Amino acid sequence: MTTQTNLAEAGAGDSFLKGISRTLSRTDIAFVVILVAWIFIVVLPLVILFAFSFFTTEYYETVYKPTLDTWIGLFSSGRFEVAFRTLRLALTVTLIEFALGYPFALWLAKARMRSATRAIYLAMLTIPFFLDTSSRTIIWRAILGQAGLINTILMHTGLVAHPVEWLLYSEFSVHFGLIVALYPTMVLPAYLAISLIDDTLLEASKDLGATPRQTLTRVVLPLSLPGVLAGIVFTMGSALAAWVEPGMLGGGFVNLLSNSIESAYTALRYPVVAALSAFVILLLLVLLALMYPLMRMLGFSSLTLKS
Repeated sequence: MTTQTNLAEAGAGDSFLKGISRTLSRTDIAFVVILVAWIFIVVLPLVILFAFSFFTTEYYETVYKPTLDTWIGLFSSGRFEVAFRTLRLALTVTLIEFALGYPFALWLAKARMRSATRAIYLAMLTIPFFLDTSSRTIIWRAILGQAGLINTILMHTGLVAHPVEWLLYSEFSVHFGLIVALYPTMVLPAYLAISLIDDTLLEASKDLGATPRQTLTRVVLPLSLPGVLAGIVFTMGSALAAWVEPGMLGGGFVNLLSNSIESAYTALRYPVVAALSAFVILLLLVLLALMYPLMRMLGFSSLTLKS
């Protein structure tokens, strides 16, 4: 009797779940739920952030009176130079990551290797995500410092007479730290996009007389553009907002927007924090608005194998 009751309850539960699934599939309820959740989780905090940037701080208290003083002070205080430096660094890091990461992603996705070997490479790319950013960054101070590993090797081999000072606490060290930290964010999206390209398309391109360069630029690259764009967004966004690498490897000599945000937060100037954060978001949106049509045009116009 108990067994029959349990079976009946299980059958009723399955019927209930199937009914919900059919209801969701026939209507737009799922879409509406996801849209509402996205608005509350993503859009609403951004709106509040932008609104907060139009307030001011007086005597460590926020004055909830709309004004442009915070935005005016954002540029009159010399932060425009900091914003330009941050933008230049983020663009440079993103371009270097693409130049280094895309060929590796192409090799990883299409090279003839065993599945176990490919899995090892992917695991090596994901291992850094399990470590704290500070732990991954601080080790480079012991390698790039004046008494670090690199300078020790250079001096013992006689290549230099004195330690190379610009290896640490410079823009070079910040660039290096960001390139190492953000390499997986460029490689993984590109790898996923390239791995979805059917190998028969590559064979067809070869049969039609295309050179390897033509196959790369007119077949592989256009079809992998979604992954490339995702990698650029992840890399550039992270570089614009990075604060661990500039703080630890820049040593206070490379001031970026993230450092200004941290100092404003420490001083309890929350409207300034909101304005700086909003400015970083606007920078990223402007860059994407300028980049996406260009890449779309170049990508989709090169889907032909004409020389």
